[in-house]
Amino acid sequence: MTRGDMLASLMVQATAEGAELVTLRAIVEESSELAAERVIERLGLADEGAEDDLDELRELLGAWRDAKASAWKAFIDWAIRGLLAALLIGIAVRLGVWEML
Repeated sequence: MTRGDMLASLMVQATAEGAELVTLRAIVEESSELAAERVIERLGLADEGAEDDLDELRELLGAWRDAKASAWKAFIDWAIRGLLAALLIGIAVRLGVWEML
C-alpha cells in the first residue's frame, strides 16, 4: 500500500466512522509527509547527489556574502581615504602651501 492509498483509506475511514482525534492526526501526518516528498521531488532534490549540491550551494552563498562584505569594506576605506586627502588638500590651499613652493 502506497502512502497515497493509505491517506485515501484514512480519509474514507474518517468520513464513514466520524473522525477521531487519532485518525485526524494520522491523516495530517501522512498528508504532510506525502506533500513534503512531492515538493522535494519537484525541486529535483530527491536524488543521491542532492545533499552534496545543497552543501556546495551553501558554501557558494557563504563565499558570496564574504565577498560582498569585503567589497563594501574596501569601498568605505577608499571613500574615507579620498575624503581625508581632499581635506588635506583643502587645508594646504587654505594655508597657502602652493605659494611657498
